[in-house]
Amino acid sequence: MGKWLMKEDSMGKTMKKVKKRTVRRVRTMLQHEYPYPHEHSQHALIAVVAVALFFIFSDNLHIVLHKLDTNIKWWSIYGFLLGFFYFFSSPFLGSTIQPSYSNFSRWYVGWLLIAAVYHLPSFQSMGVDIRMNLSLFLTLFVASVLVLVLFHVAFLGLWYLGFAARLAGKRPEILTILQNSAVLSIACCAFYSHCGNQAPAQPGIFQRQRSMFEDLPKWFAGLQNMHHAKEQMCTEWLGPVGTAADYPVFSKWALYGELVCNDGCVGGPTDIISPVYSLWATFIGLYVANYVVERSTGWALTHPQPETKNGPQKTTVTAPEFLDMVPWYSGTSADLFKTAFDLLVSVTLFLGRFDMRTMQAAMTQANQYKDDGFFYDHLSKRDGLWFDFMADTGDGGNSTYSVARLLAQPFLKMGKTELPRGDLLIIGGDLAYPNPSTYSYERRLFLPFEYAMQPPVWYKPEHIAVTKPELPEGVHSLEEFRAPQCFAIPGNHDWFDGLDTFMRYICHRSWLGGWLLPQQKSYFALRLPCGWWIFGFDQALHGDIDIFQFKYFTEIVKEHVGEDDSVILVTHEPNWLLDWYWDSTTGSNVAHFVEHYLKGRCRLRIAGDLHNYMRHKLVSGSSTSVEHLIVNGSGGAFLHPTHVFGGFNKFQDGVYEKKFAYPSLKESEQIAWGNILKFRKKNWRFDVIGGVVYFILVFSMFPQCELDQVLRDDTMLGHVWEFGATMGRAFLDMLEHSYVSVTGALVLVILSIQFVPVKVSRSKRIVIGLLHFAAHLTSAIAYMILLEIGIEICVRHDLLGTSGYHSLYSFYHTKEGEHFPDPTGLRARIEYWTMGFYPACIKYLMAAFDVPEVMAVTRANICKSGMDSLPRGFVLAYYASVFLYYWVFSTPVVSLVFGSYLYACINWFHLHFDEAFSSLRIANYKSFNRFHINSDGDLHVYTLAADKVPKEWALDPEWEAEQAEKPDLPSHKRSCPSQWTPVGHIRDRFSKVRVIDEFVIPKRRSPMSNGASEKGTANSTKGHGFDEDDLKERVAKDTEADGSLGNSGLHFQTSSQQSNWTWSDERKEVHLCRLLKRGSFKSSFF
Repeated sequence: MGKWLMKEDSMGKTMKKVKKRTVRRVRTMLQHEYPYPHEHSQHALIAVVAVALFFIFSDNLHIVLHKLDTNIKWWSIYGFLLGFFYFFSSPFLGSTIQPSYSNFSRWYVGWLLIAAVYHLPSFQSMGVDIRMNLSLFLTLFVASVLVLVLFHVAFLGLWYLGFAARLAGKRPEILTILQNSAVLSIACCAFYSHCGNQAPAQPGIFQRQRSMFEDLPKWFAGLQNMHHAKEQMCTEWLGPVGTAADYPVFSKWALYGELVCNDGCVGGPTDIISPVYSLWATFIGLYVANYVVERSTGWALTHPQPETKNGPQKTTVTAPEFLDMVPWYSGTSADLFKTAFDLLVSVTLFLGRFDMRTMQAAMTQANQYKDDGFFYDHLSKRDGLWFDFMADTGDGGNSTYSVARLLAQPFLKMGKTELPRGDLLIIGGDLAYPNPSTYSYERRLFLPFEYAMQPPVWYKPEHIAVTKPELPEGVHSLEEFRAPQCFAIPGNHDWFDGLDTFMRYICHRSWLGGWLLPQQKSYFALRLPCGWWIFGFDQALHGDIDIFQFKYFTEIVKEHVGEDDSVILVTHEPNWLLDWYWDSTTGSNVAHFVEHYLKGRCRLRIAGDLHNYMRHKLVSGSSTSVEHLIVNGSGGAFLHPTHVFGGFNKFQDGVYEKKFAYPSLKESEQIAWGNILKFRKKNWRFDVIGGVVYFILVFSMFPQCELDQVLRDDTMLGHVWEFGATMGRAFLDMLEHSYVSVTGALVLVILSIQFVPVKVSRSKRIVIGLLHFAAHLTSAIAYMILLEIGIEICVRHDLLGTSGYHSLYSFYHTKEGEHFPDPTGLRARIEYWTMGFYPACIKYLMAAFDVPEVMAVTRANICKSGMDSLPRGFVLAYYASVFLYYWVFSTPVVSLVFGSYLYACINWFHLHFDEAFSSLRIANYKSFNRFHINSDGDLHVYTLAADKVPKEWALDPEWEAEQAEKPDLPSHKRSCPSQWTPVGHIRDRFSKVRVIDEFVIPKRRSPMSNGASEKGTANSTKGHGFDEDDLKERVAKDTEADGSLGNSGLHFQTSSQQSNWTWSDERKEVHLCRLLKRGSFKSSFF
């Protein structure tokens, strides 16, 4: 009976939990992404555009079918405009990138495109009068903004006096008011354009238009039904709301419609209220009512915000809060400017003057190894050890979390191969990008790792660890601690603030997600089982260790490292590759330490900094040469190329051969094509820099008044020839008379030459820099001439520059009385009450909107009387109007030219390996190393890679279930420690991870063969390359040794299709050397 009651109670608790989760999910489904949906009118805008397209299609398609404008000149201008506006806005199509800039770009492009298109003739040929719609839109927009601003001011006043709910105190953003005003104004204009300002007085008003469909083919009969639906919408659904007699109170506050008649009546003003006005008033009323209800009731019943005893209930997170990859070519990123400033300060003030490593050494005696924060030997007594290495993480959230998630899994299963999780994680520097700030460390490093494996429930992130290690309750020493641990060395990016953030977050915090942080200093020595060591060096910004660090490690080697021990040397920079590339020599202290103190005991050097994977093996050298050199900085940052380092083969006194590169050299070259095709899509913030630079180059060339020769020639070849001659004349005129453009050109020449890396000679740098500058200058002048030609064509056809600055307002002022009668004098009263402010706003807003007209009128005055004849304000208005359009035309071009330059340099001259790939911001091709020291002391090295990084994530249901069932279970003991799982095209739990490279370093090194056994897996886990019996024997021994550690061991299941076991001479030597080693002979294999 008692068991039954306990079971029933347990089931009741489970049902309550399920009910709570269900209610929470339903609430999440009902709740909008934003607290007040009316403030974000994207859906309303989509609806308005759809209805407008419906009207245009039903009204004008038959006209287009009957009459096509065949003038190639105008259609080419249309193509030019639409093409460049599309290329300008292409990075923002289909994706949400920085909503503020995306919204700005959307409205900016729409404004300039409409202002340019409505001057072209082809829209008039389709029967669309854009001028009336534009002027009506601007008038309604100003009226809407003024009414909504007055309403919000009054509502805030009521809240301040206590007559409104507390939620009314939240002020709406001004951009929200502008966006809502624009949407309802567009809706009213669409209605007016296709329904007019009055319903028909008699039936049959659409008979004339309907008869035009009779001449069309039968397969267009559906258009007539669509037109009939549009007629019903105009006359019945959105028809007039009544007459002045129906609303006597509001009769003096309304505009009236014009009478539209057939042959039996006389037109004129009526007492019927304007349908456009009533529609606008309805939208305003709906907005006001919706806003008042929301702010007075706490967002209705479908959006409850219950509060508990501990405060407001937390909202369920349905997607990870990951940051995008760092935009290295951003002209608006404050982080990048801060990074440049921090680097300047660090190099100028602190480099060589103040060094955190010196302070650490001063605080701890260099000759003490116990409990000094540098030396750790708690792992040395284990029978074996699995540990991981990654570097250069903390960039994009997707890539960083992908690697951290793989590191956190209890095991990784690749086909029939399983690798257990490492008990130790080594991070090789550059923990967060672009600079070591609190924000970047929290959001780009700690957040993805906490998602991958959560810290203990009792851990508080704000806690400062004074005495480390801070172990869980019941664990008295690091030797007893059987959970993942992490040690990290700083990279150059971590040193930009003098190592302050690294010390606060790594050396004075206890947990990085579910990994314990025992580390107290920026460099360390780790004693591992079977005589293996890890030395983690801190190279700072020098690319070398300091004298105190050098002294500390030499003492460690003298007193603790045995003659037969082996050392893994971890640095941030791969000096062997970078010194070869730059033809320089760095890291002299490290080289001296390896050669004269380790004396051949350094078996492996591993580093990050380069965001790819490359391994080189010693072919010939001295007894002190390092056997293997590994670069693996693919822990989360953007991808670096491998093909520029393909020629490396010598380091110090050793000759090396490349064993593996990821991505491959050929694939790396192909990836570089992205600079031509995707540079602007990946680096849209570069617009700020590129557009301004191009405008400065051609600033003094505006306007071009002598374009007769370009437009006079009748042949295409003649046009091209005269176009080139005009460019030449503009350039010479700039050199003779300009100050701004010449200064900008000289600065750009210097920067272009200085931008070329010093890897090549000075003469080559000058040639490459001048070619780069010439491409930009030619493009800037060419598009300046094209813009001037377009304006000149419109002026010569009386489409621009005919009516002065206020042509649009003059047109509307003459038409508004005809189309929107005002018998009660409402406009006069509004003008009197606002002291002329309202009509002045409309007048100057129309002038500001009509940028092409301002540009053409001012240009004509300059060409006629000279620049000095105009007031300074008009000159500024001219250059501002020119810049608005020139920026749209030039930004896609400057990105194309600069991206082509990067492609040519990286693939033809192997220059700009950092700049050419940071521009692509590639999150794919991520990898890390997993090491295993078995009971024999051999070091097995596996390189695991994920070719594609997931971009979409969802809550892992297994993690959620395990979290609910065992909330107190440490995350490292869970079968699903990671919170998010991939969705979309990558649904595999292990994100398609695979072993791309594998090799073994034996415990002892023979003077006869300075090498290691190889298992090249190329691009898959197939073909392990060892003798089958020997491999099975080794795996069985590894598994037996790992049984005491609680790991699942390493399991290989082979088949004839998967493996082809061969007995090459090298493999025979491997097997023979293993047998000799087991007999206590010193040997190794190559």
